[in-house]
Amino acid sequence: MVMPTDIGVIDLMIGFPIDDRRHYYEFLKPQLHDKESKEDFEFPAQYMFKEPPHFDEHADPIDHLIELMDHYGIAKGMVGAQKVGDQGYNAIKKYPDRFFGSLEIDANRGMAAVRDIVRARDEIGIKAVTAFPAGMNPQVPINDKKMFPIYAKCVELDIPICCCAGVPGPRVPFAPQYVGLIDEVCWYFPELKFVTRHGCEPWADLAAKLLLKWPNLYYSTSAFAPKHYPKDIINFANTRGADKVMYAGYFPMGLSLDRIFTEMPNVPFRDHVWPKFLSENARRVFKLDEA
Repeated sequence: MVMPTDIGVIDLMIGFPIDDRRHYYEFLKPQLHDKESKEDFEFPAQYMFKEPPHFDEHADPIDHLIELMDHYGIAKGMVGAQKVGDQGYNAIKKYPDRFFGSLEIDANRGMAAVRDIVRARDEIGIKAVTAFPAGMNPQVPINDKKMFPIYAKCVELDIPICCCAGVPGPRVPFAPQYVGLIDEVCWYFPELKFVTRHGCEPWADLAAKLLLKWPNLYYSTSAFAPKHYPKDIINFANTRGADKVMYAGYFPMGLSLDRIFTEMPNVPFRDHVWPKFLSENARRVFKLDEA
């Protein structure tokens, strides 16, 4: 049950150091109603995180992130890469062996969102699509018909979708992310690689049942400090789910890499789970060893 330190970690949610965290959440402003979220918080889920990291705004964010990844043994990180010329795209071009891209979609855009996926695959070589159902405006439930063209295109291109599930941290309604909605999606799209994000709480027990039920459903640990990983997910990984659970962080949005990797060795994964959790599952699901 000892965490290996030479595994070459794959981080399925990592970003670039910035001094102003509000940058990540501009899209959410129209949905926020309470005063703290709109005026006082540095970021909408601030009440959930203690001492989020801050940085020297003059440091080169891409090179600084590489230094941090080297320090903590992170071999590759998935970064948002929306279009040619943005920071994620530049990082992938500069360090193609260290970064791979994902595209965040808004299902309200219909076929324009579908075309964006094809464009990003062709231009940037994205390895995944990401979605925040409760963060879209208007919100789009996980099993909504607006999502179906997105799912179909992911199947066609054989790339996973990483989708937030469970009660969101920002103070917006949670109904679009009820974990039970995933069941219909997996039934209708059995070839779709569906990777949950952000914990699935308070339905982690239901998530474990669905992970066992559906072959192409996976779980990532994004936005959760290791000491808060749901017990149902740890138990699932240690029993029948070693191939279904993957590491994802939340740096720099809410967690420091120091906190993550200080707490990580205390997670009670069995020996055979660690390499799968930290690297092997992500390499397989996201086809990271393929050009």
